[in-house]
Amino acid sequence: MEISEENLHTLTNYLMQTLSPDPNVRRPAERFLESIEINKNYPILLLHLINKEDVHYTIRVAGAITFKNYTRRNWPINDDNLENKIDPEDRQRVKELIVDVMLVAPSSIQKQLSEAIGTIGKCDFPKDWPGLLTNMVEKFAGGDFHVINGILQTAHSIFKRYRYEFKSQKLWEEIKFVLDTFAKPLTDLAVATQNLTQVHATNPDALRVIYSSLLLISKIFYSLNFQDLPEFFEDNMNIWMPLFHTLLTTDVKCLHTDVDDEAGLLEQLRSQVCSNIALYAQKYDEEFQPYLQGFVTDIWSLLVSVSLQPKNDLLVSNALQFLSTIAERQQYRHLFEDKNVLTGICEKVIIPNIHFRDADLELFEDNPEEYIRKDIEGSDVESRRRSSSELVKVLAGHFPETVRTIFGARLQEMLGEYNSDPGKWRLKNTAVYIVTSLAERGSTAKHGVTKSSDLVDLHDFAGQYIIPELKKEVNTLPVIKADSIKYLITFRSLLAPQVVIAAFPDIVKHLSSPSLVVHSYAASAIEKLLILKQNNQPLITQELLRPIAGELLTGLFNILNLKGSEENEYAMKAIMRAFSTLDESVIPCLAELLPKLTQKLTIVAKNPSRPHFNHYLFETISLSIRIVCKNNPGAVSAFEEALFPTFQIIFQEDVQEFVPYCMQVLSLTLARRSPPLPAPYVALYPCLLSPQLWDRPGCVRGLVCLLRSYVRVSSNDDFNQTVKVNGLLGVFQKLISSRLNDHEGFYLMQSLIEHCPRELLDPFMKQVVLLLFQRLTAAKTTKYVKGLITFFCLLVVKYGAPTFIELVDSVQPQMFSMVVERLITPDCRKVSGSVERKITVVGLCRLVADLKQVFSGPYSACWPALAKSVVELLEAPEDDSVAPEDHFIEVDNLPGYEPAYVHLTAIGSDKHDPFPDISDLRRELANGIGSLFKVSGQVVTQAIANLGEPYTSHIKSYLTLIGVII
Repeated sequence: MEISEENLHTLTNYLMQTLSPDPNVRRPAERFLESIEINKNYPILLLHLINKEDVHYTIRVAGAITFKNYTRRNWPINDDNLENKIDPEDRQRVKELIVDVMLVAPSSIQKQLSEAIGTIGKCDFPKDWPGLLTNMVEKFAGGDFHVINGILQTAHSIFKRYRYEFKSQKLWEEIKFVLDTFAKPLTDLAVATQNLTQVHATNPDALRVIYSSLLLISKIFYSLNFQDLPEFFEDNMNIWMPLFHTLLTTDVKCLHTDVDDEAGLLEQLRSQVCSNIALYAQKYDEEFQPYLQGFVTDIWSLLVSVSLQPKNDLLVSNALQFLSTIAERQQYRHLFEDKNVLTGICEKVIIPNIHFRDADLELFEDNPEEYIRKDIEGSDVESRRRSSSELVKVLAGHFPETVRTIFGARLQEMLGEYNSDPGKWRLKNTAVYIVTSLAERGSTAKHGVTKSSDLVDLHDFAGQYIIPELKKEVNTLPVIKADSIKYLITFRSLLAPQVVIAAFPDIVKHLSSPSLVVHSYAASAIEKLLILKQNNQPLITQELLRPIAGELLTGLFNILNLKGSEENEYAMKAIMRAFSTLDESVIPCLAELLPKLTQKLTIVAKNPSRPHFNHYLFETISLSIRIVCKNNPGAVSAFEEALFPTFQIIFQEDVQEFVPYCMQVLSLTLARRSPPLPAPYVALYPCLLSPQLWDRPGCVRGLVCLLRSYVRVSSNDDFNQTVKVNGLLGVFQKLISSRLNDHEGFYLMQSLIEHCPRELLDPFMKQVVLLLFQRLTAAKTTKYVKGLITFFCLLVVKYGAPTFIELVDSVQPQMFSMVVERLITPDCRKVSGSVERKITVVGLCRLVADLKQVFSGPYSACWPALAKSVVELLEAPEDDSVAPEDHFIEVDNLPGYEPAYVHLTAIGSDKHDPFPDISDLRRELANGIGSLFKVSGQVVTQAIANLGEPYTSHIKSYLTLIGVII
């Protein structure tokens, strides 16, 4: 691809089409751009276009986003595809150009290119891009803050991964390199920039740019100090800490914004400073101690003076987290011991920041989904309420009696005022939140709160203040209804079973609430209570649920008809859980409900936007198939008639988010068929071998699952006419060459070995084994070795030991001895998974029992090693070590924006036991050696004795199981 005006014009047109709201215009353009990504000069062409000032700004932004996504997809050379997708010259040219292009670009383009540099840096920096940092630091000297902020934004993109990466020698070396090059220039820049705030104190425009730099500098400081306290920053704390003090306490009037709900530059900067000092207080408290008292004073002054506007939420949250960190430390606890101090914190800081504001009510009514995400999904980690709650827990843990006294009086007062005047419902909301914070001491996502304090009587509070609210008319005080249901969700594992069971019908009643928050909470509560267990048995059984099943399912399905809740994931998940609990009792309802599910599937397939809802919808459909077909396999045809038209649309329209799900459901329905293949599946089969599908990571597992169903259900005629072996072996070859998907190749081949007629498969088996050895030589990983050993052992059992040995030796003479010496003996203990280990043991037992080739034939030298390997598999723990050459796939390294494969639980496990009749593996080995003993008793006895202890003793004990004493 040449860098020409013609190509730039073509690229401009396609980028413009990607901005079209019409999917018929947008999607083809997106696909075209992806198709030319591998062309030489493509990234250079993009950078040239982004850098052209005469190109429309919107197109340049689209180009920058496309370039960022291009680097995410293609720059990493991931472990699945070792091929370099980008020409080496392009890689080098991009690194030469991108920093300069980024620095002169407008800020919105600059941000996109900074992220692209971050992606490239993660792969290439510092080893393959050593000059990047030096180049960036040199540009600080220019004094142009547009350039400086571009450099800082880029540095932030590269360094922020230090906040979450695991410690390693490689990481330490990289951070040391960065610190040696960047720490002093950053510090000098911070001081110089801080000084400029005084120089330009009367220039608002200059101050906005200067404080933007200080914000980025503070973010970079956090990243560079996260893993450990660098010596440079420890030596220069007397520079940084006073600077942070100044940033916290200086009020820059011109940076105040009129927007109430969006944090401005000043709020963001102070929030970051709070994070920085909290990091030091938490991890480097000894070095930080001289500055702590001053910062506590700063934070206290900030908290009592800052307004309740949402724009300050992150700032207040981070400030509260700093106080929690301090209060948690034994050496600082004396700062909070005074009752007056605690009273001030509780009444002046905690209660005002927990109180339900107008902004919260607005969120509840106008953006209920966001309210739910914050309130019960835990996305409010950085909210005032959550941080206040965490501070309550810390203080209640260390000063329980004082905190109980302070809050006890205020709680009684608030609840009393509410009882006298329900119009003061916000007071009850605050009271319930405080009670929850006081009571919670430990929780899990699955069980809710599992450990509570004795500061609150949960049952008494539920009886007095929670259950009565649910008895009232459904449509009154929706916020309090939501709070009451949330209380039951939170403490479901600690409340008495009879309380939970008695409340269940009242919760079901609230499915009819017009409030999206209330009916979503009700659905969530139902789902969580249906998986609650007592004595390892469901608390709400099928018998308890059956009488109200009609009301429950009607209520849940009606939610999906309400505006704003058409794709309510809580309702869909509760439907799935209700189906599972009711099991066969749901069958009478399915005639009415299944059409509603398929109709909903048809609607959402037009524009998939709710991944969780879609997943639970497919789970419910799959669950319905399993329940109905469990005792009536013939009913599968009714499901096929209902689902095939919608699935056909999904395949034709290439709805990528749904294709992996459809494949799983089809594998489920096909598995319930008997040979031969039904006509619709025959018609679909050629599409499943499309290379385009196999190039999508999200489709691979579903495709393999479906192909295995085809193999299991195919008749001999099907194998000859439709499911042709050479096509499947082509798929196997693609899978086995992939580090990410090689296990899927083994699964597919296992199905072929089990179900394909031998005469069709035999001509290809030598080539199959040769491919397996080639991959072993080219890219050996622990996962592959485990899969290969298991597969070879399956071959031994299905084809017989002599045939297997002959097959291996056909690749190279005496190859079998190499397989035993270099593969089986050193690595068989690494095989994991009950089915895989069973296959391995059975296969090795058959080799041990082979008289002509192994025990007394040309490979008799291998017999001791094989016998010891079986004993080790039976008696020793699994070897979970991995080879040093193993690589671990990172999600970030996979092609971007591909719908991921998500397994449907209702489909069942991929694992298949090919030997269901074999249950005692020790007896299996005993039978094999026993067969040898009948022919060569004395020789076998001597061979067992020669194994040495503990092998000899173990084998003798196995032989006693079948009555053989040696």
